[in-house]
Amino acid sequence: MIDREKFKENFVYLDNEVVVEIIDIFLGEYKERLANLQQNITEQNFTGLKFNAHSLKGVIANFMDPPTIELARSLDEQAKSENMNGLQELFDNLNRETLALVSELTELKNEFT
Repeated sequence: MIDREKFKENFVYLDNEVVVEIIDIFLGEYKERLANLQQNITEQNFTGLKFNAHSLKGVIANFMDPPTIELARSLDEQAKSENMNGLQELFDNLNRETLALVSELTELKNEFT
């Protein structure tokens, strides 16, 4: 769940159009990011998983969504240790939270347009 106060603080110096553009970029690429993570898990590609989880964590951090950030961080850490135990469940939780984030961002986007 997005911390809306921190979200607005994070983007306070940007024009509304820029905030909407940042949201749109994420909305346009999140499916591919999640697909890449799932493929990395399926292939046990820990190098790719670490890279993609870390990248997603950084992007999500912009939106001030602590639960989703934490799941991405956990996925990144588990990839570092090359531990498959519970990895799919962790990804499934991240996927679910990311979809909730997408829903929230879609609503928030309307506040900036």
